[in-house]
Amino acid sequence: MKLASYVLRNDPAMRRVGVLRGERLFDLDAASMKALLAQGPERLAAIGASVDRLPGTGHALSDVRFLPVVPDANKFLCVGKNYRSHLEELRRNDLIKELPTEPTGFIKLNDCLAGHEEPVVRPASVTHLDYEPELVFVIGKPAYQVKAQHAFDHVAGITILNDLTCRDTQKREVASGSRFWTAKNAPGFGPLGPYLITMDEVPDPYDIWVTCSVNGEQRMRVNTRDQIWRLPQIVEHFSRLVPLMPGDMFSTGAPGGVAVGQANAEALFLKPGDVVECAFEQPAMALRNRIVAP
Repeated sequence: MKLASYVLRNDPAMRRVGVLRGERLFDLDAASMKALLAQGPERLAAIGASVDRLPGTGHALSDVRFLPVVPDANKFLCVGKNYRSHLEELRRNDLIKELPTEPTGFIKLNDCLAGHEEPVVRPASVTHLDYEPELVFVIGKPAYQVKAQHAFDHVAGITILNDLTCRDTQKREVASGSRFWTAKNAPGFGPLGPYLITMDEVPDPYDIWVTCSVNGEQRMRVNTRDQIWRLPQIVEHFSRLVPLMPGDMFSTGAPGGVAVGQANAEALFLKPGDVVECAFEQPAMALRNRIVAP
C-alpha cells in the first residue's frame, strides 16, 4: 500500500492524506500522515483491507501537488557514514576524520523538506550541490528503549529522501567539528516521497536497489545491503534515550556514487535546470525534482 500527503492544485489550502489505487489517490479521514500513523498499525491494516472498496473516484495524479510524505515529523534523524562505499569517498575528500564505531546522526529540519516534483532552489552562493538518494524508515508505533529484535514492529513503512548537500559548506562544518549541518538544511534540500510504502509491500529492506539519475543519465545504483548499521541497530541505539513517535523518520545514509566521490565531480554537481530522480527499483517508486536558480 502506498500512502501520500498532498494538496489538490485547485484547492491548495487543504492538506490531504490518501492511498494510491491504480493511478488515482483516494482521500483518507486523517488530518495528516503523522495523525494517521498515530492511529496505530491496526488502522493501516484496515485501510489496506478496504482500499478496493473506497468510495468516490479519487484524484488523478495530474491534479495533485505532492507534499513531503511526512511534512511535520517530530524528529527526522539522519544516520551518517552508513555505506561502506560512501565512507571511502568521504575519506578521500577529507569529509570524515575517523570511522564510526556506532550509529551517528544529524537532524534534518522540516523546513528543508520538499515534495515530489517540487522545484528546488539552488542558492546563488552554492556551487557544489550534491545528490544523495537515501532509504528512509517511518516509525508507525511509539518506540522507547526497544531492543533490536523488536525494531521492525515499530516501523510503518519506507520512503525516499534526496539528502541534497552543499559540499563546500559541509567541508567547512566538518573541519570545525559542527554537529548541525547547514549544508543539508537549506530550504528545499530535503525532497521526500512521494509515497510511504507500507512494510507489507517491502519483501526485504536490505535488498533494495537504489538509483539516482540526472537529466535521464544514471549516476549511481547501489543495494541497501551495503549499509553498515541496519534499522534494528539504529532503533535500539537511538531509542535508548530518545522516545520515537509515529511519523518520526530515520534516513539511513548516502550510498557510494555521489558527485563528490568522482574524479570529474565539478562536472557532476547539480546546476539550475538539472532534473534529479532518486528511485527504488523494487518496490518501485521514484522521487523527481528540478533544480532552479533563485
